Order: sequence, then C-alpha cells, then structure tokens
Amino acid sequence: MIVFDRRGQLAVITLNRPEARNAIDPATTREIAAAFDTIEHDDNIRVAIITGTPPAFCAGADLKAINEGRETDLFDAHGFASLTHRQRRKPLIAAVNGPALAGGTEIVLACDVVVAEPSASFGIPEVKRGLIAAGGGLYRLARVLPRNIALECAMTGDPLSAQRGAEFGLVNVLADDGQALPAAIRLAERITANGPLAVNHTRRLMLSTTYKPDEFGYAESRMAWKRILATKDAAEGVRAFVEKRAPNWTGE
Repeated sequence: MIVFDRRGQLAVITLNRPEARNAIDPATTREIAAAFDTIEHDDNIRVAIITGTPPAFCAGADLKAINEGRETDLFDAHGFASLTHRQRRKPLIAAVNGPALAGGTEIVLACDVVVAEPSASFGIPEVKRGLIAAGGGLYRLARVLPRNIALECAMTGDPLSAQRGAEFGLVNVLADDGQALPAAIRLAERITANGPLAVNHTRRLMLSTTYKPDEFGYAESRMAWKRILATKDAAEGVRAFVEKRAPNWTGE
C-alpha cells in the first residue's frame, strides 16, 4: 500500500509496507498507478516525490507474489510498479531513506533526480536469486554509473552505498539521517519556483535528445522555443524580470 499526500504544488507518494521493506505487490502497483494518474491530470501538482516508510525505501518485487505466480501483476503498461516506464510530464524526485534494491533501484532510476540519506544503498541483486533485473536496471544503471561499476553491481548483485552513488552521479543530494524527504521537498521547491511549462518542456527535451545527434536536438529545441515563446508564462517571466518582481505563473 501507499500513502498519497498533497502539499501545495507537491505530491508525496510513500511506499508503506514496512513489514515487507516496502516490497511491491500487486495491490501496491495498483495504488501507485492511481496516484500517478492523479498527478498527471492535476495541473495544480507540479512535482512529485516518492519515498518509503523506514527502514527501507523499497526492496523491489515482493518475492512471495512471484512465488505464487503473480509476477505479471507487478507490471502494467507503465512498467514495473506502474512506474519504471511511465511517460510522465512532471518531475519526479526519489527521496531514498534506506536500501533501494532490485526493483527499488529501478524505481530510483526512473526518477529525474535523487536525494539519499547515508543509510541508503542501491543495487540490482536479482542474480543472487537466479533472476535478472527486468524493470530497467540492466540498461539504465550504466547510463548513470561508469560501465565497469554498473557491470560489477549487476554481476555480483552487491549494493552501492549512497556515498559512492553520489561520487558517481547517481545521487544529486546527500542528506543527513532522517532528512531525505525534507531535502527532497526543498529541491522540489527550487523547481516549482520556475515556469511550469518551461520546466516540463526542458525535462522532455533533455530526456528525448541526450542520446540523439546535435542536429536533432537543435531542431527539437527550436520548435519548443517557438511554442514556449507564445505562452503567457513566457511573457510574464520576461515582464517580471524587467519589473524586478517575482513572476506569477499560471501554466498558460
């Protein structure tokens, strides 16, 4: 199960199965799906945060469900936990306050930025159970870690500490103990201070052009620039700068 909490322009999703280290079961998958459907369709929500009830962030797939033959119920059209391959418009921050292993790491890799406490760790230990990481870990981990480090993690199944994750660029912010969520909220507020349409277009463009030729990126950027320039928010942002005041974004 999850806890869905709205805090102004933020939505906080808390994985809430502490007795199972927040492992993803079919019911949790359905609740995550409903939460993200709400986030995507509510224009008043600008940024989402996903975290876990201690002592773990997420232990991945519930192996009891897999043992019972319910593996397919942990996936839907949006991937594992209805999240790992979801097409989102809005930024998602992982507030990692404990181990994020197997599918837990794959959830983190599906997020846009990562805040982690010292107790956090990351890893895809599926090989230790004769399985493989099938929710994105095998092709996303080497995008954020050096390839040989990612291969070591994948083939040994051993975890990576939050400190090493930060050194390699997997973690954006190393928070103090118990402070992952407050630090994630502060980061979210830095994002929501900006124009919502500009943030969403910026995110989409960066994700869609990073591995494409510069010519493709330039063409996409020019088209997006023309669309943004025609918005009320763009006019408001320029006018607010000239008038030396904070902008009043409307998302139009």
